[in-house]
Amino acid sequence: MKKIEHIGIAVKSLEESNILFSKLFGKPHYKVEEVENEGVKTSFFEVGGQKIELLEATKETSPIAKFIEKKGEGIHHIAFDVDDIESEVKRLKEEGFVVLNELPKKGADNKLIIFLHPKTTNGVLIELCQEMINKK
Repeated sequence: MKKIEHIGIAVKSLEESNILFSKLFGKPHYKVEEVENEGVKTSFFEVGGQKIELLEATKETSPIAKFIEKKGEGIHHIAFDVDDIESEVKRLKEEGFVVLNELPKKGADNKLIIFLHPKTTNGVLIELCQEMINKK
């Protein structure tokens, strides 16, 4: 793992939270993106070279909707940047970690993503992110 890629925060209202976090950080979000396959709409802020991702559920069955129903708004996950997501997943599985999705899937911000089960990471949902290579 190279660095923290972003911290994900589950929110009920992206519109209201964008206003709140814009005031907190003293600057607006730089991107809004919907990830249909995850049932989520995201907004990104850049703060001190780090990214904060706000996540709003777009359907009741999304993981974010379930998270908010169970725990309320708050930190949802910490994402780490990796060069080779498949080899990193293989290594982590060999170390005893459990992945939630066996194959990397398309996430927000042009990333391939995979999640580690929080039961194997002291209750913290960990996301691995690899920049997708765009073929022309």
